[in-house]
Amino acid sequence: MSRQQPKPVLTALTAGMLGLMLVGPTTSVQAETRDKKGVLSVSYENDIFANQDNGYTNGVRLSWLSAESDVPVWLVSAANYLPFFETGAVKRYSLSLGQSMYSPDDISIPTLQEKDRPYAGWLYGSVGLISDSGSRLDNLKLTLGMVGPASLAEQTQTFVHETIGSTIPEGWDHQLNNEPGIILTYERKWRGLFEYEPFGFGADVTPHVGASLGNIFTHASVGATFRLGYDLPSDYGPPRIRPSLPGSDFFRPTSTLGGYLFAGVEGRAVARNIFLDGNTFSNSHSVDKYPIVGEVQAGVAITYGNTRLAYTHVLRSKEFVGQSGPEEFGAITLSFRF
Repeated sequence: MSRQQPKPVLTALTAGMLGLMLVGPTTSVQAETRDKKGVLSVSYENDIFANQDNGYTNGVRLSWLSAESDVPVWLVSAANYLPFFETGAVKRYSLSLGQSMYSPDDISIPTLQEKDRPYAGWLYGSVGLISDSGSRLDNLKLTLGMVGPASLAEQTQTFVHETIGSTIPEGWDHQLNNEPGIILTYERKWRGLFEYEPFGFGADVTPHVGASLGNIFTHASVGATFRLGYDLPSDYGPPRIRPSLPGSDFFRPTSTLGGYLFAGVEGRAVARNIFLDGNTFSNSHSVDKYPIVGEVQAGVAITYGNTRLAYTHVLRSKEFVGQSGPEEFGAITLSFRF
């Protein structure tokens, strides 16, 4: 694509995202030296790891990150018009499907709990474009989905609780109404801002900034992740389900066996959270949210060959007035390169 007559940025980006599944791979000579493996990741987050069953109670996500060599030349050219993507950086695209659900503290109560958060579900799909320079990762993602009964969160939670013999949720009649949702998210991470590698061990610090805009989430975030391990793999930490400290579906092992311990912190300035503020276009239950939310996490990631397994334990500060305590949950992610 010539730079003499550039197309508008938004037009090029939109066309790129919508056309990802309709085009062939790049024919660039550089593709021959690039990573030819994509990454399939399955993420599961649940408060059962903290012996709880409330608040953000469950999240699942299936995602695919393309190989470096599979991104069409025209999409790379379109991405290069974006001022926050480095022209010479390697590009990948991502696709994901997921479901998240939220519930009040006591799910056995069938009546509306006005002082606790609403029942809510979020069923979504995302398409994204990633730019990796080796030391910096830029991630632009568009997410579309449905909140409300169409999210199928009620059926999912009821089925799981019946299967495992847990308390049956009785209050889903008071969940948020059906509402289509959209989120545009941008994140930037700097890998190896600080690095130290004595005797084969490695340590690094990866700061990040980001922002989301939409009727589901609107917030700005800043934070950092610290890693300590042996033969640190080339990644930006294990992925998480939003809103969260960002990681990356991408990883590229440097040896057969590797791994690291990690810890991170993030602060978010929250303008909108539909799961607390209630529906945008109709009346629904809501609570008064706090404008600032903090989150800390710690965990371990292990890579063996082309497989990565990670566990993260998360502590999130109170999100709304009257909340009984901070949220605590765990996250497991299994990723495969092929």
